[in-house]
Amino acid sequence: MTQLLLGCIADDFTGGTDLASTLVRGGMRTLQVIGVPKGTIPNDIDAVVVALKTRTLPAEDAVRESLEALEWLKQIGCRQYFFKYCSTFDSTPEGNIGPVADAMMGSLGIDFAIACPAVPENKRTVYLGHLFVDDTLLSESGMRNHPLTPMTDSNLVRVLQQQTRRKVGLVPHSAVSKGNRFLEKTMATIKDSGCSYAIVDAVSDDDLRAISVVIQDHMLITGGSGIALGLPENFARKGLLVRSEAASELPSVGGLSAVLSGSCSVATNAQVEHWQFGRPSFQLDPIALSKGEDQVTQALEWASSLIQTEPVLIYGSAKPEVVKAAQQLLGVEAAGQIVEDALSRIASGLVALGVRKLVVAGGETSGAVVKALNIEALRIGAPIDPGVPWTVGLRDVPIALALKSGNFGTVDFFEKALGVVQ
Repeated sequence: MTQLLLGCIADDFTGGTDLASTLVRGGMRTLQVIGVPKGTIPNDIDAVVVALKTRTLPAEDAVRESLEALEWLKQIGCRQYFFKYCSTFDSTPEGNIGPVADAMMGSLGIDFAIACPAVPENKRTVYLGHLFVDDTLLSESGMRNHPLTPMTDSNLVRVLQQQTRRKVGLVPHSAVSKGNRFLEKTMATIKDSGCSYAIVDAVSDDDLRAISVVIQDHMLITGGSGIALGLPENFARKGLLVRSEAASELPSVGGLSAVLSGSCSVATNAQVEHWQFGRPSFQLDPIALSKGEDQVTQALEWASSLIQTEPVLIYGSAKPEVVKAAQQLLGVEAAGQIVEDALSRIASGLVALGVRKLVVAGGETSGAVVKALNIEALRIGAPIDPGVPWTVGLRDVPIALALKSGNFGTVDFFEKALGVVQ
């Protein structure tokens, strides 16, 4: 194996591609691997992102899997480590951001790290420790109705403090905006006060780049993809990275196209509705699936002739009131799992029908699809929308995948993504 500059662990698959896309834009040749690799990785890689599916696991399972990934990255000898979670700080009061970060700090032998989920490009900002989505507090955004990780508190200091016994402090925007020396001094003061974590305000990309300079020698960084904006420049400034203009180049992939959506976010529901103006779609029903109705076969039979002439959408996305009704009948986890399982089997069936370009909406759905297709690594391409690149799965027959976080993308994202690769 080659020594890497940056070793990353993402708590879901779309979050992994989001981070990898940011690094590629900065000229870092980046590989995303699905789980801990069993073999070697290519020698021309500057950064690797280990994509896990730990966001909604029980905390002890999330910690175990994250530490396994960290141990592999440590064996490679990475210069710096990154724990990537969602820009909306998706978690429950029990975790998993705090427990996983605690475990990683312990493994690395450090006692201080920042937590900065801000991604201003996607309208996720942090001010006075409060997370905003667009111009709305997190607790008043669509995330308050998330079926698995409802976010009802916008105060990230308070949210993270509930998940860790370590003390959590705040670096306010007033410190971020006063320059690197003042910011560095503020972080040192917070650390000296006994804090192990500092939530860091950021409302612009310039804020993120300033923070990146100050944390360039931190062993561990935690946050969203935004804070990674300045990391390639940090390595280049030290003479460790020669930026590659070809970092985002992907091999050409032919074949048919389709869209699969399991996310029930506000953004994805709008994208599904937009697609349905004149384009074919098939909706899965978790209650019908739970009763044994073979909607997988129905969906594939419906798609088999249509995809020869145009892309199709197969989705389990639904409005909050519909999701809640299914959850009340089936249970929260079971309702989501039924749809994920169906979409992963449909993905395999579509590939058997000749589909080689798949847009997948939803982190949990993306993880299920990637595993069903036996993809162990992804080459990362240029972004379609901020945080969502095309990727190519490394396997005998390459498959192009756009793995979209539920909250990301413009209303016409599905059409835009497929337009790039047609």
